[in-house]
Amino acid sequence: MIQKNLILHRPENKPIVWDAFFNTNGEQKPLVVFCHGYKGFKDWGSWDLVAEAFKNANLFFVKFNFSHNGGTVENPIDFPDLEAFAENNYTKELSDLDAILNHLLSINNPYKSEIDTHNITLIGHSRGGGISIIKASEDSRITKLITWASVSDFGKRTATIGDLNQWKKDGVKYILNGRTKQQMPHNYQFYEDFLANKDRLNIEASTKSIKIPHLIIHGKDDPSVLFNEAENLNAWNSKNTLFAIENANHVFNSKHPWSENEMPDALNLVVKKSIDYIK
Repeated sequence: MIQKNLILHRPENKPIVWDAFFNTNGEQKPLVVFCHGYKGFKDWGSWDLVAEAFKNANLFFVKFNFSHNGGTVENPIDFPDLEAFAENNYTKELSDLDAILNHLLSINNPYKSEIDTHNITLIGHSRGGGISIIKASEDSRITKLITWASVSDFGKRTATIGDLNQWKKDGVKYILNGRTKQQMPHNYQFYEDFLANKDRLNIEASTKSIKIPHLIIHGKDDPSVLFNEAENLNAWNSKNTLFAIENANHVFNSKHPWSENEMPDALNLVVKKSIDYIK
């Protein structure tokens, strides 16, 4: 079964749009929750093909849009709501991830009978990797962690979004989206939220505290998040496993839109390695 664009309504927060890919066979399956990255969304590129591969391996695969990623319920692809994007921050994303997990494991989820609630894997790509690491360090329900091309330091990335004094003065800073040509706004609250939650948002400290298995997958030719960030993550916890993908970029040679019926070879290897790790 493939359920697209399900809506998790939340009375005091923006709704979360999510997809579920699973076989309706009455078996309780390991739950896999995928977190997209910065300027990402659940329907980016070949993520549907990724989801189908996990479904075919008899896993319950969920991908979702962070509530302030710039998508809407009506249009979850790309970034029609830049006002929401401007108000996004790391703690909102951690709250969103907690909300989707709570829903999936609650009696209100009509598919709960298909989920093994004691076998939960987080997969995070890029910035979503950092979010997944922090969540895994905080939430004892998570039993495995897999990061794809993950960042290793929110602090350096947050503080380098232009000149901090000018950002504070203007209240907003813009980053060009090379694909859509949109000027993506970041309100200064993003930096203020980081400072207020600096200890919690320390990926190194979170990585060191994790006691569950953590598979780190990273492309050797990643120009956006350099391979040394994967090496950092691996060095911070002796139980971690690092798997390098040769000749692979930040999205493992995929792109958006993706019109092929198969994943690129590098991404296919990432998916196979991840499924094997879960099973």
